[in-house]
Amino acid sequence: MKQGILFLFCFLQLSCSSQFVGKIKGVSFVASRDQVTQSNVNPIKDVNADHAAVMPFGFIRELNSSEIIHNTDRQWYGETRMGAKQYIEVLHKNKIKVMVKPQIWIWRGVFTGGLKMESEEAWQELERSYEEFILTYAVLAEESKAEIFCIGTELEQFVVNRPEFWKQLIGKIRKEYKGKLTYAANWDEFDRTPFWASLDFIGIDAYFPLSEAQTPSVEELKEGWKPWKGKISELSKKVNKPVLFTEFGYRSMDYTAKKPWLVDRSEEGVNMDGQVNAKKAIFESFWDEEWFAGGFVWKWFINHEKSGGPSDNRFTPQNKPAQEIIKAFYKVY
Repeated sequence: MKQGILFLFCFLQLSCSSQFVGKIKGVSFVASRDQVTQSNVNPIKDVNADHAAVMPFGFIRELNSSEIIHNTDRQWYGETRMGAKQYIEVLHKNKIKVMVKPQIWIWRGVFTGGLKMESEEAWQELERSYEEFILTYAVLAEESKAEIFCIGTELEQFVVNRPEFWKQLIGKIRKEYKGKLTYAANWDEFDRTPFWASLDFIGIDAYFPLSEAQTPSVEELKEGWKPWKGKISELSKKVNKPVLFTEFGYRSMDYTAKKPWLVDRSEEGVNMDGQVNAKKAIFESFWDEEWFAGGFVWKWFINHEKSGGPSDNRFTPQNKPAQEIIKAFYKVY
């Protein structure tokens, strides 16, 4: 009996003193044509996730176009304000916290980081359009009591060329939304983003190149993380803000850590071991750091049974060995 009490006491002491308490254990919940049901949320709970990113979309026709088309009846349900609200409500009913993360899609999947206008007039038009877009979802985030709001995703040229716009935009967002703010900087722009001090988290889409091996080992990947981790840690200390991986993930394919940002239809061979090792390395490298807040796995589709699987070489860990790695680490942290 005494031994049992001693064991329980030690367990409680360990639990209470753990620096891992409060980590954000998230998934990026991909917008769909359909409403979300309980059956779509159960697999998120099964992997011990406690956060989900809800991602409504705005669309731009060309890289130098200034109009953002959003919240229309031509979009998928989950990409609209109504859909995002429904997703949030169902997630909250399951005690899953939410980051509202409005994103832009440029026709044919052109990288948003290059979004850049050719005249002052066009810049001002883009700023008006983006402000309307982002405030639409800041208001929704406040109405829905979403826990985190992301003010933009991978918009390097927009940020670099119009810093004053972003400064005043953050002020306007703060007036509408009272929760935590972040921005999702691409892996190669995070150290040049000028407004981290005005936000609550340093947000990074963590697609850092780590290894050129076909199937890199966990130790090799952790070694590849070291220089990047040093830069991330230094920035966190400099601006005194925790780091949140607004997206993190690797494809289940050969050479997964060589150019992990690729979203093309690459035909590289399916490689589950590479994805598993990459997931282990990122957890083992970051999740025990006090300055690290957690992150959102990229990506998680609502129709779990039909997603991923043994022949899929894309990002989702669903129905793959990497799903079990996430489940195990999320349980610990």
